Amino acid sequence: MIEAITFDFWDTIAIDDSDEPKRTALGLPSKPESRIQLFAARVTANHPEISFEQAAAAYQHANRNFNDEWHSQQRTPGVASRLYDAYDFLGLRPEPGKFAGLMREVDELVREIEDMEVRIPPDFAPGVHGTLELLRQHYKLGIISDTIHTTGRGLRYLLQRQGLLQYFNYFIFSDEVGASKPAAKVFRQAALGMQTAPSEIVHIGDRESNDVTGPQAIGMKAILFTGIKDRGSDKSRANAICRSYAELPDIIRRLPVYTPPVFQPIDRYPKY
Repeated sequence: MIEAITFDFWDTIAIDDSDEPKRTALGLPSKPESRIQLFAARVTANHPEISFEQAAAAYQHANRNFNDEWHSQQRTPGVASRLYDAYDFLGLRPEPGKFAGLMREVDELVREIEDMEVRIPPDFAPGVHGTLELLRQHYKLGIISDTIHTTGRGLRYLLQRQGLLQYFNYFIFSDEVGASKPAAKVFRQAALGMQTAPSEIVHIGDRESNDVTGPQAIGMKAILFTGIKDRGSDKSRANAICRSYAELPDIIRRLPVYTPPVFQPIDRYPKY
């Protein structure tokens, strides 16, 4: 019997990049462009020997390193770590007497980059409010999400702003636990935190590797959510496919109940 449900955040609860049309309407560049511009503008203002193009290349280098670490090592270093990587690429290493100034520079950039997602919030999946209200009456609810530019603190703020934070009992954010999906650590930690056996938890998300293979590897069930994006549901090994929040409660009720294997008794000693 399912006792707990965990959800991915981006493209499962909230619609990733749904704030981009809002930015365009306000005459703002995209978030990736804005991050590069923020970094390059700050670096060139404080270090005039470095060109805008050099600073932009350094930030792109740090992004590539981040993506490699995220996918190959299943960790999501914070924004500050990415910025220090970019500074190091430019040869701007902390030196005696200059460390405090560089730290202030990085701290200011971190705040601006992390706040970008929450200043113009994303849209949320249709029907998510009513479905979570219904599900919380019968199950423990949690969130398991990787954090890229928006921290766990920022994602909690977005949930609170939407009136959704109250529905969840437990949170796993990659910047807080030191690992990202599909690492077994994040799903085991969720089971421990929710005090529920993995076989009694179903995870819901939009990515096969992160949200299906990951939880199934430790004995959880998995539902692939395609209500925002369908990333190949025809080839999914999920226990079920969900195309809208309206159908989610029935899908969860229909999930097969885990039955432990039955072993036939055997004689202690063989007969000859």
